[in-house]
Amino acid sequence: MSVGTAFHARTLAYNRKMQWREWSGYFAASVYADFHDIEYNAIREQAALIDVSPLYKYEVHGPDAEQLVDRVITRDATKLKVGQVFYGPWCDEDGKVVDDGTIHRLGPNRFRWTAADPQFRWLSLNAAGLDVTIDDTSEATAALALQGPLSRAVLEAAGAGDLADLRYFRRRTATIAGIPIDISRTGYTGDLGYELWVAAERAVDLWDAVITAGKPYGIRPAGMIALDVVRLEAGLILLEVDYTSARHAMNADQAYSPGEIGLGKLVDFEKGDFVGRRALLEERRRGGPRRRLVGLEISWPDIDAMYNAQGLPPGAPAVVDRSAIPLYDAGGRQVGRITSHGWSPILKKPIALASVPPAYERPGTQLQAEWTVEARRGRVAATVVKLPFLDLQRKRA
Repeated sequence: MSVGTAFHARTLAYNRKMQWREWSGYFAASVYADFHDIEYNAIREQAALIDVSPLYKYEVHGPDAEQLVDRVITRDATKLKVGQVFYGPWCDEDGKVVDDGTIHRLGPNRFRWTAADPQFRWLSLNAAGLDVTIDDTSEATAALALQGPLSRAVLEAAGAGDLADLRYFRRRTATIAGIPIDISRTGYTGDLGYELWVAAERAVDLWDAVITAGKPYGIRPAGMIALDVVRLEAGLILLEVDYTSARHAMNADQAYSPGEIGLGKLVDFEKGDFVGRRALLEERRRGGPRRRLVGLEISWPDIDAMYNAQGLPPGAPAVVDRSAIPLYDAGGRQVGRITSHGWSPILKKPIALASVPPAYERPGTQLQAEWTVEARRGRVAATVVKLPFLDLQRKRA
């Protein structure tokens, strides 16, 4: 049975339509307003609050904490400085991705680890022989994403101090309304944004302080539907949608290496041994990943023509569709699949993430996507494009 997060007393009051979904055993608001477009606009034009407390959170500490992190992730943990955040995947012994998330270095021998799936057992198994402690802080720590072009102004107005020098993927401690928090310049929107980490018992107080400071900036809470749209625009992958965790894969085709989901650049073969290194070296020796993550722009005129053939007005997918859709080459042979697709309000076009063989990853490659209107199947043109679809300079500025 789902329960409310530490922010539930506030998210419940805002969720007037009572549209909830389950996220790791918690209630997560699908949408607060009558439609998610106003929440999307808050993320892209103003500032939005997103409750991301259901993320799994761990603190890894002790003399061998760095050694454990370096053993598990594909990046070089020795290069992660105090006050810095890494994003990356971690793999099983076969070089297939177990999960992806962020690792925050809180001190010389202390890290915060976030993940979409439970990782306590995996971390504990890999800690064998090391002097390290792993604390599951998922319930004790609440997390609030403040995203949007005015998010920095909101945080500074709330009393977090001057954040102009807090760079992308950096973190620091701060105090808002007497509440100790940790601020990281991270997020899942592809926009300027921060994530606020706070003790669960102070979560509601933090929400109130940020909402009060943000009123002059048009702040509003945003739900999962709007978050899904912006993460697609940013070309960000979602576990169990754009790839399957190696722990849940039922066959070889469902297991993905980092290079197959756009994370190959986050594999450091020079750092020494890590879980999956041998298998990933063998993958490289054989010519690289057998499939690649690409972006697609789907032809709106082709979609329009399919609706017109049925005597219907065209319908743009307002929410992100997470169902798999076959992709075909010019000869009609199925060569891949779409994993996520939807309408981009800011780009004014349908976009998609897809998995295809290397021969079809070059931008400009023409493919065809299966499309269905009124139970009639057809095919629409889909052009491979470079990711991300939307690359906002303010995200990193």
